[in-house]
Amino acid sequence: MTVAKRYVLRLFVSLKYVTANVVDRQCGRIVTTASTAERPLRDGLERGRACNAKAAAAVGEVLAMRLKVDGLTQEPIYPNAEKEVAKKGFENQTKVWAILNALRSHGVNLRIDDDGDHRPHF
Repeated sequence: MTVAKRYVLRLFVSLKYVTANVVDRQCGRIVTTASTAERPLRDGLERGRACNAKAAAAVGEVLAMRLKVDGLTQEPIYPNAEKEVAKKGFENQTKVWAILNALRSHGVNLRIDDDGDHRPHF
């Protein structure tokens, strides 16, 4: 049995941390994760800045490296950008897109479903 959209990206943004998980829907488990709650990642950020766009981009970079190690960068990974932005609120839009852009720029095969360009314009 093959699951359509086997690998999906789930994002969690709180007041303190940013976490990104890639979930294998076929077996229902997290295959890789990255979070500013991890000490090595947190220590590399400015003190008290574990939940800004720069931290979110760092989470995306670390997640991309872990996907490479696991041999999953060529597998299609499906984030639902519109849903993630709606779920996180408009003020977290830059964090969501920072993660997605970091993943894409590090060679991850993202398949973004929505057609609109919801990225912030700097």
